[in-house]
Amino acid sequence: MSAPELIRVVSRDSPMALAQVERVRAELAALHPGVRTEVVPVKTTGDKWLGDLSLVEGKGAFTKEVDAALLSGEADLAVHCVKDVPADRPLPAGTVFAAFLERDDVRDALVHPDGLTLDELPPGTRVGTSSVRRVAQLAATHPDLMCVPMRGNANRRLAKLAAGEADALLLAVSGLDRIGRRDVISEVLSPETMMPPIGAGILALQCREDDAALIEAVGPLGHPRTHREATAERMFLHVLQGHCNSPIAGHAHVDRSGELSLRACVFTPDGKTRLNAHEWAGRLDAATLGTSVAVALLRQGAREIIDGIAH
Repeated sequence: MSAPELIRVVSRDSPMALAQVERVRAELAALHPGVRTEVVPVKTTGDKWLGDLSLVEGKGAFTKEVDAALLSGEADLAVHCVKDVPADRPLPAGTVFAAFLERDDVRDALVHPDGLTLDELPPGTRVGTSSVRRVAQLAATHPDLMCVPMRGNANRRLAKLAAGEADALLLAVSGLDRIGRRDVISEVLSPETMMPPIGAGILALQCREDDAALIEAVGPLGHPRTHREATAERMFLHVLQGHCNSPIAGHAHVDRSGELSLRACVFTPDGKTRLNAHEWAGRLDAATLGTSVAVALLRQGAREIIDGIAH
C-alpha cells in the first residue's frame, strides 16, 4: 500500500504545538521523501480560555477541535501531546493512535530570573503554575512557597514572568526544548522531586481508523519502548478515572534491559496526603501493569481522594 501524496496535519496553533508538528513533518519527510504535508492549525477551547480548565469541561479542552477536524475530513493526521489527551475515556469513535513518537524529557524545570534552584527560593516566592499536580507536590515539599495560577503557552508564561506576575515558573523541560528556550531553565527537577504527569514528553499521531494507507505510512515513526510506557500510564489513569482537578502523577520507564516499571502517586490538593505505588511488569503486559498500579492506589483510598475534589 503506497503512502498518500498529501497528508494534512491538524494541530493547536500555539508556537509549541506548531514546533511539534514540524518535528513530525521532518520525520515523515525522511521516511517518505515524496509525500507532501500541510498544516491545518486550529485554536482549541483550552487555548482560548485562560481560566480554570474545569470550567470548560477540562478533559478534552485541548483536543476537541483537533478531533473534529480529523473526523470531518478537514485533516488526516493529528499531533497530540499525550498528557493533554483524556485517558479516562476512549479516543473519539472512529479514531486511533497510529504511533507514539520517541519520548522526550519527562522532567519539569524551574525557571527563575536569577537562576535560583527550588531549594534556594525564599519564603513567599510566587511560583507560576496552574497544574494541580505541581501545586500539590510543591505544597508537600516547599509549603513556604506560594503558587499563583498561570495558564497559556510557554511563551506567554515567560512573558508574564518577565512582567512580574510571578517570581518563578514551573514548566516542562520538553516544552521549553521544543520552542528553543532551554536557556531559561535554572534547575531541572528529578522525577523524584516533581513526579511527571501521565504522558509527559510523548507526542502521539492520531488518524481515522479506516485510513489504512496513512496508518501504515506513519506506523514506522512509532517507538516501541515509548508505546509500552504510554500504554501503561494511560491505562493507569483510565482505571483511576481521574478528572482535571485530580493531582495524579505517574511515570512508566523501560530500562536498558527492557524491563518496564510504573511509579505513580495520587495527592490531596494541599499535598498533605500522598499515596504511592511502584511495580515492575515482569510478565505482565503494559496495560495490565497500569491496571495493577491503579488498583494498588485504589486499595489505599485513591477513589475517596479523587471523588472528594470538586470538579
